[in-house]
Amino acid sequence: MSSTLGSVKDAPPPLPSLPAQAPKKKGAFARALGRAVLWIGGWRVVGEFPDLPRLVIIAAPHSSAWDAIWGLAVKLALGIDLVFMAKREVFVGPVGWLLRWLGGIPIDRKAPGGVAAQIAGRMRSREQMWFALAPEGTRRHVTRWKTGFWHIARRADVPVLCAWFHYPDRTVGLGPLVELTDDVDADLARLRTIYAPHMGKHRGV
Repeated sequence: MSSTLGSVKDAPPPLPSLPAQAPKKKGAFARALGRAVLWIGGWRVVGEFPDLPRLVIIAAPHSSAWDAIWGLAVKLALGIDLVFMAKREVFVGPVGWLLRWLGGIPIDRKAPGGVAAQIAGRMRSREQMWFALAPEGTRRHVTRWKTGFWHIARRADVPVLCAWFHYPDRTVGLGPLVELTDDVDADLARLRTIYAPHMGKHRGV
C-alpha cells in the first residue's frame, strides 16, 4: 500500500500541450529524456503556449548555467522545434551537429544589418519558427536588458511570449503573451514588471 501511495506522490506533473500551429519536433527518446530530467529535478511547467506559427520567446531571470538545462529539458519534453542562435564558429564537428539537432542556428555577427536582421529574415521566410533567447544576455545582474529580441520581434511582426524561472518552487512558467509597441523603453519597462515576482537561482530581474 505504501508503494502505491509513493508512486502516486512521485508521479510527474502534467505538461502543457502544444497548440496546432506550434513547430514540433519528433523524437520519443528526446521527449522521454526531457521529462525524466524535469521529474528528477522536481520541476514543473505552468501556463500555456499561444497557437501561433511564429513567435519570439524570452526567458528570465537568467542567473545560472542551470537555466539552460531546465529550459532544454522543457523543450525536449514537449517536443518543441525551438530555435536559438550561436556564433557560427562553434558549428563544427560533433558540437555543430549537436547544436543543430537542439535547434541552434549559426549567426554571423559581422554580417550587414546585424544579428536581429538575420533572425527576423529567417522568421519571415518560414511558415513556422519559434525563437528563444535570454534578454539579459548574461548571468550577471543588469540594469537594462539587451534590445535584440525587441528588434527581432518588431521586424518579424510577431509578439513576445514571456517564459520565466521561479527557483523557490522549481517552476518554469509560460505567459503572458505581449504585443510590442513602437516604444522600446516602455516595452522593456512593462516586461520587467511582468518578471518582477519571479526569482532565479541567484537573483531576480
